[in-house]
Amino acid sequence: MSAPTDPDVRELSTLVTGAAERLRAAFNAAAAEQGLTPVQAAALVNLRESAPMRDLARWLACDPSNVTQIVDALERRGLVGRQPSPQDRRVKALVLTDEGRRRQTVLRERGHAQATELFAALGPDERVLLRDLLARLPGGGCGEDCGPA
Repeated sequence: MSAPTDPDVRELSTLVTGAAERLRAAFNAAAAEQGLTPVQAAALVNLRESAPMRDLARWLACDPSNVTQIVDALERRGLVGRQPSPQDRRVKALVLTDEGRRRQTVLRERGHAQATELFAALGPDERVLLRDLLARLPGGGCGEDCGPA
């Protein structure tokens, strides 16, 4: 026997999922315009100036072995490079190239524009309220583990 379903929770889930899907679809379209797969674009957007590959694996929530393939593809496109980490020369740090920074900026700007458009239906106070409510959910205030904004 299944537990009763709360219609408010079901509706909230549908609405939040729908908003997230619209943002993801716009991001994926921006990635395609840049000649990148969605995961390559996500990697590029989440890279800081110099970051170990393990950080990228954590941000993407994937196995480090998968990150190697993603980084290889970005490196072939001239978007990232690998160099020894200043803290530990055994660790390879990923660094953005000039072209990588340019595409990262394009992807971030497109994402921000899409979010601005999506949330334009809400007034400033409503956006703050929604932000505060979502931040209260488990994982909502994930900070550094989410990668850069």
